Amino acid sequence: MNKMFELLRNSTLAPELTELPPLGMKKKDLAEDFRRYFSHTLGRDKRSVSTHYPYAALALTLRDRLMERWKNTRDAYSEHDCKRAHYMSLEFLMGRALSNAMLNLGVSEPSAKALQSFGLDLEEIVEAEHDAGLGNGGLGRLAACFLDSCASLQLPVVGYGIRYEYGMFRQKLDNGHQVEEPDHWLRAGNPWELERPEFIQRVQFGGYSEHYRDGEGHARVRWVNTNDVLAVPFDMPVPGYRNGTVNTLRLWKAEATDEFDLGEFNAGSYPESVAAKNAAEHITMVLYPNDSSENGKELRLRQQYFLASASLNDVVRRWIRAHGRDFTQFADKNCFQLNDTHPTCAIADLMRLLMDEQHLNWDESWAIVSRTMAYTNHTLLPEALERWPVRLFERLLPRLLDIIYEINARFLGKVACRWPGDSDRLRRMSIIEEGPEPQVRMAYLAIVGSYSVNGVAQLHSDLLQEGLFHDFYELWPEKFNNKTNGVTQRRWMASCNPGLSRLISDTIGNKWVMDLDQLQQLAPYADDAAFRDKWYAVKQANKQRLADLVKADCNVVFNVDAMFDVQVKRIHEYKRQLLNILHVIHLYDRIKRGDTENWTPRCVLIGGKAAPGYAIAKLIIKLTNNVAALVNSDPDVGDLLKVVFLPNYRVSAMEIICPGTDLSEQISTAGKEASGTGNMKFMMNGAITIGTLDGANIEIREEVGDDNFFLFGLTAAEVEEVRGSYDPQAIIHDDEDLRRVMKLLCCGHFNQFEPGIFDALVHAIRSPHDPWLVAADFRSFVDAQQLAAEVYRDRERWVRMSIYNTAASGKFSTDRTMREYNADIWGLEPVKPLR
Repeated sequence: MNKMFELLRNSTLAPELTELPPLGMKKKDLAEDFRRYFSHTLGRDKRSVSTHYPYAALALTLRDRLMERWKNTRDAYSEHDCKRAHYMSLEFLMGRALSNAMLNLGVSEPSAKALQSFGLDLEEIVEAEHDAGLGNGGLGRLAACFLDSCASLQLPVVGYGIRYEYGMFRQKLDNGHQVEEPDHWLRAGNPWELERPEFIQRVQFGGYSEHYRDGEGHARVRWVNTNDVLAVPFDMPVPGYRNGTVNTLRLWKAEATDEFDLGEFNAGSYPESVAAKNAAEHITMVLYPNDSSENGKELRLRQQYFLASASLNDVVRRWIRAHGRDFTQFADKNCFQLNDTHPTCAIADLMRLLMDEQHLNWDESWAIVSRTMAYTNHTLLPEALERWPVRLFERLLPRLLDIIYEINARFLGKVACRWPGDSDRLRRMSIIEEGPEPQVRMAYLAIVGSYSVNGVAQLHSDLLQEGLFHDFYELWPEKFNNKTNGVTQRRWMASCNPGLSRLISDTIGNKWVMDLDQLQQLAPYADDAAFRDKWYAVKQANKQRLADLVKADCNVVFNVDAMFDVQVKRIHEYKRQLLNILHVIHLYDRIKRGDTENWTPRCVLIGGKAAPGYAIAKLIIKLTNNVAALVNSDPDVGDLLKVVFLPNYRVSAMEIICPGTDLSEQISTAGKEASGTGNMKFMMNGAITIGTLDGANIEIREEVGDDNFFLFGLTAAEVEEVRGSYDPQAIIHDDEDLRRVMKLLCCGHFNQFEPGIFDALVHAIRSPHDPWLVAADFRSFVDAQQLAAEVYRDRERWVRMSIYNTAASGKFSTDRTMREYNADIWGLEPVKPLR
């Protein structure tokens, strides 16, 4: 098999086989190819009733068009021998590919007409596609937006990730509790991916380091007696917007070096015969296995190293094929962007590859590594910075641990030279955290080994420099920079909000699809009554789509004339879904007391997944559902207030949610959210934000103006001042509304048949050690919500604010973000594909 792949790699095929005329993009061309795939490739006929097969046939039809552009792009990168960036991320939350491919190829309309000629509806076919289960929340969706923008800007960037068999779990609700079920998104296959077995890589685990001298007497080290796993690449096309560029997302699947042990099988030991296969495949089975157990921690580390090692081997393989074993220009032609700490093993592993396999010395290797690695931090929570037990590293990755020790020793030498005698600083900055259970601090390794360290919003970057990484900032201020996140307007407006997109393009032209700053031209139209009416009509239609989703998934009816108040994101205490629920309880209490004069009807939607091992987050989901069940069934409440928890929040759901939202909840404790990207999607689609001065909220407010943003809560500085003197009991005592809310919670009003179930949440709110300061921000939040409700009743004012939000969203395109990454970190030249 290996010889066959070697022949494929080294052979040159006849031009007649590879040089074909371009495929047509008109209705007739698409219809012909669709019929051929449906009938001949998939073997279907008129008796086929499943929408899967028309979807697969259309996907294959479009993939052919992507393929010819994909090859042209790869050829152009090779011919130009251009510098490339390699974006390494444990998550890529890509969402559905079909709509994105049609939009970026410019064939949405002819595709719809081609299907109509066969009596098929494009919307139904689009719904047949499963969301690609390769991510959880903002980290993975950001990575997907980055790849879209890089392709649209024609930057030579390849994404590297893991092809999870099950990906993020499918969330179901059982009596209000989150239940995790496997999301086998690959069950029906993935027509977009292309397996590349000729580029299989070998990843090592276990074993030990062996020191020896080579034939020239040089001291060398090799990693021996290892348990190896194969990394099989599957490529996904990432099309740019109508520019002929198609970049690559390469996803790795783990397989055993031997499928099964025939000896064990013939001896009747059937489970043992496939033990190695099963153990290998566990690595890419599930995204984010529960790491509350020792086995879970080991699997997480295996995943992270598997991604880093397979990707680096792939890049080095390509380099050697093009340049031989001369690595003097490697750093000039390659850079690696580490998306959070997950791929940080790459720093030590590239050192290993260069020293152990390419026989460079330490200084030569470190010069390359420290000029090619760049690190993006995504968290301000110290507990979220990954640390791995040294003993686990020693057992799984002994050679890497050797290298990390050496990196740390040389680094601490520099620290000691800069600050002689400062042993506390040495202890604080050491990559190895000493103690009863020594740990490898992965974020510190990332900083030491990278030439660039960036945060993802200005406040986040400032707080990293002033707090979490201050020691490192003092040593290397030139490394640190900010790159405020963004989202791609092509998926998050042009594709998911066609009604608004048409209205905008009819008004100011369609250049905004590639230059979001063009939306500034919308601002004057906020004073145009006819335009406001059109804007309102689009929003109402989008709200109806969202109401239909809520009815289908939750069996609750949302009135589209009510305010749609939405918070959808990963469930975490710092994101404060609990504060949102306290406000819902406050509204319910007001209704029950008859305090409904000048009432604004409100539909509250909350959605998101809690990590399987995160008990408090799962309890917040349970509370949300219990409150919703009581509110929605109370005849006194009626249409004044509706509440739902939307199960299984996902990209395709967000594509309906964000166009239909009126009020966007971005209510994290100030100083805790790195950036947020959901806030940008909502703003772009005309929702108005209610939020704290946290993450990118600050920059959103700066862009849209104070009058078009509902601000509440403590600032990051005030949050720090409160620490040590926080007295939530006094706050509750002095606030009649909060006292009423807490009484309803404590008396079991929402859990009459489940006594004590929410005691942990009550204790958290009342605790003086509550790091999220829920009680502290309650009054300010309620007041801001009351203002939002009053403004919503003034339809003309609300629509103006909605238009201003969209008009001011230009900064939050990932096109801007990627231009900044490229200008300040990567230094790539745009490359047009060969035609």
